Amino acid sequence: MITLRIPILKLHDYLLISIQIDLDDQTAIQFQEDLLSKIHKTGATGVVIDLTSVDIIDSFIAKVLGDVVTMSDLMGAKVVLTGIQPAVAMTLIDLGIHMQDVPTALDLEQGLLKLRLELEE
Repeated sequence: MITLRIPILKLHDYLLISIQIDLDDQTAIQFQEDLLSKIHKTGATGVVIDLTSVDIIDSFIAKVLGDVVTMSDLMGAKVVLTGIQPAVAMTLIDLGIHMQDVPTALDLEQGLLKLRLELEE
């Protein structure tokens, strides 16, 4: 089986990710590894993960997403999640995955602004 890779773009000191595919377990794990490697290589201080195209999420993908936020933070990169769909938000809460410390925004543009504000604090 071929694992699709999610593109990770660098913009100044930030990494931008727009997830445009359905996440399966293998793709999610590959994304986690790719993102942490990219943070390490670039010294990025912030990450925006856009979930606008993600309609559904299962418990494993939700856990990986939560882990990505925590691991990125440990590596010195603040994460902002954008474009969370209602069904995804409900699933995260139903699964007991609370991301109250994770900044969110409606879209990528607002996410970049929020990230800038978070890093200025």
